[in-house]
Amino acid sequence: MDRPIRVLVAKPGLDGHDRGAKVIARALRDAGMEVIYTGLRQTPEQIVAAAVQEDVDVVAMSILSGAHNTLLPKVVDLLREEGVLDDMLVIGGGVIPDDDIPFLKEKGIAEIFTPGTPTSTTIEFIKANVKRK
Repeated sequence: MDRPIRVLVAKPGLDGHDRGAKVIARALRDAGMEVIYTGLRQTPEQIVAAAVQEDVDVVAMSILSGAHNTLLPKVVDLLREEGVLDDMLVIGGGVIPDDDIPFLKEKGIAEIFTPGTPTSTTIEFIKANVKRK
């Protein structure tokens, strides 16, 4: 049997609220995925270092601070520089205006999940789109 899908759940930037990230982390774990949670206030560099070190399949970032258009693409750029972007699914979630979602997808974020999205939707998206090694 294949190993479980490994997901890094990260909180980039100065955002100090992580309830949503913890809800998602628990739902992913309950769905049989292996979850690594980096904690609050992570830099893009810290997130990428953890993703590489943990050899994850998915980088899932939760952001509420309004810095999504800067921080999420920075993580994608750093993953690309490390040569691991093609092996990882990168998703985001949080309070992100609908008008910003096309920009984020253009920058390499596979999907954005906004407040109220059922956890089952996120789980199914990951299962359908993860790039297994």
